[in-house]
Amino acid sequence: MTMEITLGPLLFFWPKAQVQAFYRDACSWPVDRVYLGETVCSKRRQLTLDDWLDIADQLHGAGKTVVLSTLALLEAASDTAMLKRICSNGRFEVEANDMAAVQVLSELGVPFTTGPQVNIYNGHTLKELVACGLQRWVLPLELSEHDLRTILAQADQLGISEQITTEVFVWGLMPLAASARCFTARAHNLPKDQCQFVCLQYPEGLPVFSQERDRVFTLNGIQTMSGRCMDISSQAPQLANVGVQAVRISPQPEDTLAVVEYLRARLSGEQAKAPMHGADRCDGYWYGQAGMIPLTTIQI
Repeated sequence: MTMEITLGPLLFFWPKAQVQAFYRDACSWPVDRVYLGETVCSKRRQLTLDDWLDIADQLHGAGKTVVLSTLALLEAASDTAMLKRICSNGRFEVEANDMAAVQVLSELGVPFTTGPQVNIYNGHTLKELVACGLQRWVLPLELSEHDLRTILAQADQLGISEQITTEVFVWGLMPLAASARCFTARAHNLPKDQCQFVCLQYPEGLPVFSQERDRVFTLNGIQTMSGRCMDISSQAPQLANVGVQAVRISPQPEDTLAVVEYLRARLSGEQAKAPMHGADRCDGYWYGQAGMIPLTTIQI
């Protein structure tokens, strides 16, 4: 089976025209599956659900599998109403990014994917979710290759291996946590309710540095992300042997296509040099170590 390359949901807040242009270009990229929608903050409303569905139609017409992604943190009744609209769209698959979405999708009888922020740490959890309608899951970012092998071995023992597709996040700033507070607004001395959409000033988040000038985190509205770009793309050719069927790239404002082409080359057995990233890269979690450890210092 050929390894799929997927384009995860856009985690940053970009102007509507930039989002539309990005996905218009993505129609011709060598990616198999594209996740669409706002997963971070419900205040980011430059694109309506109808706008996302228009983009979905374009990508579908270009031969891509399209998935609508849900918010990772619901904070209001309006968020729940939007969640139900997405889950009942009747046309495209859905990625559940919290258990509220799992419940709604299960009640509707709609098969679904879980994103990396849904805590699946063992095969028994997978089995419970398969009973709810799960067909694909994305490995939580903090888990290692050893953890993945253990979970998939348990899934095999539980008799559900043939019912699931496993996807692994291999490139991008990692979403680590979500809060009811907006840290980007706070950095500008603005209350969350009058944030003035300052996230638009940071197309790849607001870097946070330690006193030693080490980039430790990235603020993305109510979301805290890694300071370094996760990069386990070098492991992609071997992931099929672990039991992985798809690898995920997280969109970035520049050079996303270069990352896609690099990953496609690696999966085809070609030698290729990884694109640079504005932030340093890391892969500690994959080896069971601190996630922020740079690539060059990993001790296996």
